[in-house]
Amino acid sequence: MKGTWVIFRRECASLFWTPLGWLLLVAAVLLNGLLYWAQLNQTGGNVTASLSAAMGWGIVFWMVMIFLPPLLAMRLLAEESRTGTLEYLLTAPVSDAAVIVGKFLAATTFMAVLWSSVLLYGLQLQWLGSPPDWAALLCAYLGAILVSGLFVSLSLLASSLTQAPLLAAFLAIIGCTGWLLLPMLMQSALAQLRDILAQWVGGWDRAEAWIQSGIRSIDVAMHFQQSFLPGVLDSAELVFFLTWSGLFLFLTIRSLEARRWRV
Repeated sequence: MKGTWVIFRRECASLFWTPLGWLLLVAAVLLNGLLYWAQLNQTGGNVTASLSAAMGWGIVFWMVMIFLPPLLAMRLLAEESRTGTLEYLLTAPVSDAAVIVGKFLAATTFMAVLWSSVLLYGLQLQWLGSPPDWAALLCAYLGAILVSGLFVSLSLLASSLTQAPLLAAFLAIIGCTGWLLLPMLMQSALAQLRDILAQWVGGWDRAEAWIQSGIRSIDVAMHFQQSFLPGVLDSAELVFFLTWSGLFLFLTIRSLEARRWRV
């Protein structure tokens, strides 16, 4: 896609050379660092548990996933739409796909820099004589980047639907929160419908299998925590994250193309 690299460099510069970008980055790293330090003290120096808390088991990890990608996407699409700079991109000799993919890669790179702080914790532990399981840590880091990409793509889709930055951030936060909680909500709702589902699919066992299959198809936390976080690199999990991210990016491109016709 012609122009993707140009858009990527432009957006990286806007994210890494502005006070807002650094403010978000420092706040997220500080919160995650405090969680890591607290977990390290609470577990009596358990290296594996502390790094896992900082990279996926802790609440701070998921709070950052819910709030930071929407704020980045708000800056990348809705804010540009409000100021009119997005219209210049839409009329430039750059495809809509290149614009969206370039912005997506820039925001995901920003998130990758954020989670690389956990690798520094690993280096610190190595220096202190308590080396972590580097294979598991690097696998968890890759998973964190893939999760970030999924939430960034969902946030970009929400941001493409409005020109109001605050509304875009609100919609994206609702979308990310809903996507994260959807498996639990589905589990509760489908549990109430098991009798009906059993009649449709032919028995309790098949109904239970059908329910669990549907929930697994959207459960981001489960796919991350049961594969990447323990250090298991499964191609099926790669396909899961790349497929959903690709779908949200495709929908964002379609939304941007619809806007091009209105320009």
